[in-house]
Amino acid sequence: MIERDFKEANNNMVDYLIDVGVLRSSRIIEAFRNIDRADFVVDRNSENIYEDYPLGIGNKQTISQPRTVAMMLEMLSPNEADNILDIGSGSGWTTALLAYIVGGSGSVVGVERVRELVEFGSANLKKYKFKNAKIVEAGDELGIPTEKFDRILVSAAADELPHELIEQLKPSAKLIIPIKSSIFEITKKEDGSFESNEHYGFTFVPLIY
Repeated sequence: MIERDFKEANNNMVDYLIDVGVLRSSRIIEAFRNIDRADFVVDRNSENIYEDYPLGIGNKQTISQPRTVAMMLEMLSPNEADNILDIGSGSGWTTALLAYIVGGSGSVVGVERVRELVEFGSANLKKYKFKNAKIVEAGDELGIPTEKFDRILVSAAADELPHELIEQLKPSAKLIIPIKSSIFEITKKEDGSFESNEHYGFTFVPLIY
């Protein structure tokens, strides 16, 4: 595949995601068009980079299905200048998409437990020279307890809702997290309580912490 075909193929993937109704927001669509999935896979010459299913990236982990990533980012509804935590950053694709969306006045921290994927994701992220994004190795606690975020995205499935992540949200902030086979959309209220909306029928690698 020659270089100019990658952009066309990526745009075809984006057009498909728009046609099936999972990509709707202009800023998220713009991010998908400018952040090429091919830069975050193991084999850039593979024929199935832009197909709508997950791909292995080593260490029993995957780069998520494009449809699922689009749905989760639409649920997350990130804004320019947001401070975002991306848990289970893996290949760095979601970290890069979010870094594009929040722009130079925002920031994104990807957290990854597998050291080899911290290196892989960081190398992929460097292809875009973002000054507002980084990927770090996960510590003993889930997330970054010393900080508060406008948005938290989790790309691995927990067995139950980790309340420590709700503590890391600012008031009116959102957490998107898979729990078992559902994706939960959690919104923190001003009084510290939260409301949730469940979306059924998904499969993710397990969240380890």
